[in-house]
Amino acid sequence: MEHKITETLVTDEDKRHIYEKKRVIVPAITALVILVLGVIISINSIFYKSTDDAFVEGHIISVAPRIAGPVIKLYVEDNQQVKTGDLLLEIDPKDYEAKLKQSKAKLEETQASLISADNEVIKTSSELDFAQNEFGRYSKMHSKGIASTQDYEASKNKLTAAQSNSRSAKAKYDEITAAVKELEAQVEQDELNLSYTKIYAVQDGKITHRSVEEGNYVQTAQPLFAIAKDDVWIVANFKETQVANMKKGQKVKIKIDAYGNKKFNGEVDSLQMASGAKASLFPPENAVGSYVKIVQRIPVKIKFTDDISGYNIIPGMSAVPTVKVK
Repeated sequence: MEHKITETLVTDEDKRHIYEKKRVIVPAITALVILVLGVIISINSIFYKSTDDAFVEGHIISVAPRIAGPVIKLYVEDNQQVKTGDLLLEIDPKDYEAKLKQSKAKLEETQASLISADNEVIKTSSELDFAQNEFGRYSKMHSKGIASTQDYEASKNKLTAAQSNSRSAKAKYDEITAAVKELEAQVEQDELNLSYTKIYAVQDGKITHRSVEEGNYVQTAQPLFAIAKDDVWIVANFKETQVANMKKGQKVKIKIDAYGNKKFNGEVDSLQMASGAKASLFPPENAVGSYVKIVQRIPVKIKFTDDISGYNIIPGMSAVPTVKVK
C-alpha cells in the first residue's frame, strides 16, 4: 500500500517538472520564431519594397465629334477590337455638303467681281497717267503764258478726279481680295467639316464606354465612346520612404488580384517628378494654418516584361508590385 502511494507521488512530481520545463521551452521557442521572422522581414524590407496602392493603367482615348448632326451609321459594338484608320461612325453629311456648295458659289462670284475690279484698277490707272501728263503739259504752258488759266484749272481738276477714281478702284480691289481670301478660308473650313462627318480610329484598341446609337443627334465634343489601347502598365503609389533606392530598370514581381497568387515579371520604368498630392488639382498648402506631417505617395510607372496578351489585364485592375531595390 505504501509502495503504491509513493509511486503516485513520484509520478505527480515528474509531471510538475515536465510542466515547468514546457513553461520555459514554449516561450523560448516562440521568442526564437518571432526573432527569426523579424530578421527575415527586416532583411526583406531592405531588399524589397512593396505596396498594394497600385493599379493597371493604359492609354484610353475619348472619341467625340468635331461637328453636330444625326448619326446615320455606326460601325462598332461594345468591346470590339479596332485598328488605326478603321471607320467607326458617320454623321449625316447633307447639311455640310450644301453649305460647302454655297461657299464655293460665293467664292466663284467674288472671284468674278475681283476680275472686274482688277480691270477697273487698270482703267483708272491709265486715266490717271493721262491726267498727270496733261496737267504737266498745261502747267508748263500756263507758266509761259501760252495756256489759259481756265485750261490749267480744268487739267488740274481732271487730275484730282483721276487720282480719286484710282484710289477708289484700288480700295475696291483690296476689299474684294480680302473677301476672296475669307471665302477661300470658309470653303476650306466647310471641306474640313464635311470630312468630320466620318470618324476614324486614331489608335489600335477596344471600344469601351459606348454611349451612342444610330439615329442619335450628337453635339460637338460630346463623348461617344473610348478606345482602350492594348498596351498597359502599372502605376504604383509607393511611400516616399520606399523610393530612395528605386531606379529605372529594377526587377519587379507583379501580383494581379484577378489572377490570385500568379506573379508577372516587370521592371521599373520611371518615377513621377512630383508626389501624387502635388500633382493633384488642388495641391495642399502646407504653409497655411496648423501642419500635420503625412507620408506622401510617389507614383512609379512599372512596365510588364512578360507577354500578357493571353491575360485579361485591363486598366483599373488592382495590383501588388514588389520591387527588388538591392
